Amino acid sequence: MTRLAAMAVTMLLLMPFAFGESLMSVRLLGSNISASLFGGVIQMARQGDVITASMVAFCTIGAPATLVASIAWLYFGQRAGMNLRPVLLMFERLREWVMLDIYLVGIGIASIKVQDYAEITPGPGLIAFVLLVLLSVITLIHMNSEQLWHRFYPQPRLNVSPERLQVCLNCHHTGLPDARGRCPRCHTPLRFRRRHSLQKSWAALIASIVLLIPANTLPISIIYLNGARQEDTILSGIMSLASGNIPIAAVVFIASILVPFTKVIVLLTLLLSIHFKCEQGLKTRVRLLRVVTWVGRWSMLDLFVISLTMSLVNRDQLLAFTMGPAAFYFGSAVILTIMAVEWLDSRLLWDAHATGNADYTD
Repeated sequence: MTRLAAMAVTMLLLMPFAFGESLMSVRLLGSNISASLFGGVIQMARQGDVITASMVAFCTIGAPATLVASIAWLYFGQRAGMNLRPVLLMFERLREWVMLDIYLVGIGIASIKVQDYAEITPGPGLIAFVLLVLLSVITLIHMNSEQLWHRFYPQPRLNVSPERLQVCLNCHHTGLPDARGRCPRCHTPLRFRRRHSLQKSWAALIASIVLLIPANTLPISIIYLNGARQEDTILSGIMSLASGNIPIAAVVFIASILVPFTKVIVLLTLLLSIHFKCEQGLKTRVRLLRVVTWVGRWSMLDLFVISLTMSLVNRDQLLAFTMGPAAFYFGSAVILTIMAVEWLDSRLLWDAHATGNADYTD
């Protein structure tokens, strides 16, 4: 806990510089233009797409700030006798939403895209941002939720038959329900399976499939150069990027096209295997679920690149970079696929494998 608190304090000190100071700057049409994380979010909001700007702000500012605040709550809340259960429950869900490492990759891609129009100079905030990324990754590695639960809410060992035990779907404690049918550790209702898991996963997956159609057919970025309008979809933007830098174009292709569509196909396969009680390949399906849980967040890379590029290249009709309508659909589809994985109870795969067992899908 002391190590986590020390890293949280350091992150808190770095955040004003990493978020507000210039990450990189260009000299464009006779004037110096700098780009910061906060400035890119403001630029997106000013152009009318507040929801997409909120997606970027939450993943790069809101989630890291919540992580720091949660660690501070644990450190000082224990001394004040406060309820720490909501914070401990939030930790596991917070991991996949802290996307500072993905934004750092976006800085590199945005600098390559903008160098076609102007020379890039690293800003003073870049060092603070890199340090913040390293600290956030180390903090998430050291943040062992099970150890924290044992530290703040230790539970006695139970000498009962395994058939009577239940696993909490929130804090993962194995024990007996209390008098109110709750987990004795986190005080959430104990259930054998997450309620309406399949229904919610199907709803999020179908919605994401629908949103991916306009996300890939409508323009995601619009460039005005000397009054001429040039629109780029996700694929055409990758093709133009490949003409100058194939490795970077490959990274964007994997994050923006390959990962979202692969995730949709994998989720569709998993949900169908549950419905049809597939007995084969259980180990492979569980591994696929773990893979898509980790890689899904990287699809936000395209929105981060757009946010940075908008704040760097914006000089009215002479040279301007604006966000296309596809950005909202793409960001919404990415978030929905993340939620679809989070809502899916992986134990349903085991229930489908054991075809003779009771149906827990309702």
